[in-house]
Amino acid sequence: MSLNLRRVLLAILAVGGAYTGVWAYFAPRHWHGHFPGFGLSWLPQLGPYNEHLSKDAGAMFMALAVLSLIALRSVRSDTVARITGLVWLTFNIPHLIYHMQHLHMYNTLDKVLNVVVLSLLLIASAALLLPVARRRVSADTPARVH
Repeated sequence: MSLNLRRVLLAILAVGGAYTGVWAYFAPRHWHGHFPGFGLSWLPQLGPYNEHLSKDAGAMFMALAVLSLIALRSVRSDTVARITGLVWLTFNIPHLIYHMQHLHMYNTLDKVLNVVVLSLLLIASAALLLPVARRRVSADTPARVH
């Protein structure tokens, strides 16, 4: 994996976590009725509004966003990136499994978007487990002076 790809993946996870988390925590009823936004609504089909669960989900997403921002700041650290990827996978695997079992509640567009978006988030999380490819320096390459 390249360092730039790691940055992009961490930024996507951070933005997604912050978008969902801030909205769910600070406007839980609106989030429940209108998530993911853009004219779509994926939560009412899954059950009635519950402020406590909505705010807990928001707090968890904000925590994942913070972890992703810490990893972005330490982007060169394979250990920090792998921990971040593993934490996101711990959430994304059961999250995807749950939604795959409940696709019958959605129309075709929402089914496709659920599968695509949640699968891409899982792939992004898994990719963070990969180390950054180090550039090889051959004997013919002149040393850089700093």
